[in-house]
Amino acid sequence: MAGLHKSEFKNPVVNWIDTRMPVFTMMNKEYAVFPTPKNFNYFWNFGALATVTLMVMIATGIFLAMNYTPDSTMAFDSVERIMRDVNYGWLLRYAHANGASMFFIVVYIHIFRGLYYGSYKTPRELLWMIGVVILLLMMATAFMGYVLPWGQMSFWGATVITNLFSAFPLVGNAIVTWLWGGFAVGDPTLHRFFSLHYLLPFVLVGVVFFHVIALHITGSNNPLGIDVKSPQDTLPFHPYYTIKDSVGLCVFFMVWALFVFFAPNFFGDPDNYIPANPLQTPSEIVPEWYFLPYYAILRSVPNKLGGVCMMFGSILVLFVLPWLDTSPVRSAKFRPIYRGLFWVHVLACIALGFVGAHRPEGLWVVLGRVATTYYFLHFLVLLPIIGKLERPLPLPESISRPVVPRGGGPLPGGATAKPMEKP
Repeated sequence: MAGLHKSEFKNPVVNWIDTRMPVFTMMNKEYAVFPTPKNFNYFWNFGALATVTLMVMIATGIFLAMNYTPDSTMAFDSVERIMRDVNYGWLLRYAHANGASMFFIVVYIHIFRGLYYGSYKTPRELLWMIGVVILLLMMATAFMGYVLPWGQMSFWGATVITNLFSAFPLVGNAIVTWLWGGFAVGDPTLHRFFSLHYLLPFVLVGVVFFHVIALHITGSNNPLGIDVKSPQDTLPFHPYYTIKDSVGLCVFFMVWALFVFFAPNFFGDPDNYIPANPLQTPSEIVPEWYFLPYYAILRSVPNKLGGVCMMFGSILVLFVLPWLDTSPVRSAKFRPIYRGLFWVHVLACIALGFVGAHRPEGLWVVLGRVATTYYFLHFLVLLPIIGKLERPLPLPESISRPVVPRGGGPLPGGATAKPMEKP
């Protein structure tokens, strides 16, 4: 019949739907026969793990919202009621609270994998930039969600973090007042944060959708960082990588379950089991662990405005990373100098996490400033220089051929790798 899509599915129900709305054909094309490089390792599991975690977080969040009361006088008690009176409420809350940490773990690994294998390089610049937008949305969603239990750390964390915007001249105080919905953190703030915390995950789903579209247009990077040159270099996504992702997903869920059932408050703060009290400041106000590196950067700069700019700049610099790295070679496997500096960068980020968890005094101040300096030095100075001076190792001719001791194939961008000279 005219106007109907020609479907190749044998199931009559699936065929009837697909001829009128070819959703099954699209899924088969993008998630079954979609060609993917044959040399993926398990670091390529983490994109799928992040997607599944987002779905679990949305599902548990919807059920939690059914029993939560976004009112400053009842929020804390409503969370306790969820834990004690709602059927399996404790499971929903612990899965959701620990899910935030698991979400950041898989996304951070996903990002550092991209940094190591050069997944931000042409033609995947837009794919990388959309990923940075996802990171920003995650941070905003996580921060607003942490405020909702309305414990001591929730209240004072909201007060301190929102006050950072007051550092901006002229508009800072107006932004803080707008965020609070008044002149102090209170009931309007809680209502706003609850609404946005419920809304932003669905916005995140939309951005993830565009992230996947960009991925399927440019194709996936691979551990060698070279382009696919023949059909022999690829495998269909199903069943090869659906099985591989399923193995990773089972391991991931077991780790998540260990925290939920045996250490549900491992990532939490005891002060958040105390109802919010505007008249009593906690001895230490520490954000969640996944914000600690940025918190350390903020405190490493003596000037408040400078610290805020550096904190936001530590994320915004990722947007221009594809143009800061001037090397034509993607993977750190063939870049010995960059590979060493990459691990120094990882250590600097870990050091910033430890610094953020301690008071800004003594050795921690020095370590924080050194790590902050290296963080920006790595992106803004070292990457552009190394890309020009570094001599990469020979690249293989294709994914299907091993790296040979001498000679190599063409580099991305048309350059040719010279064979390594024997000492």
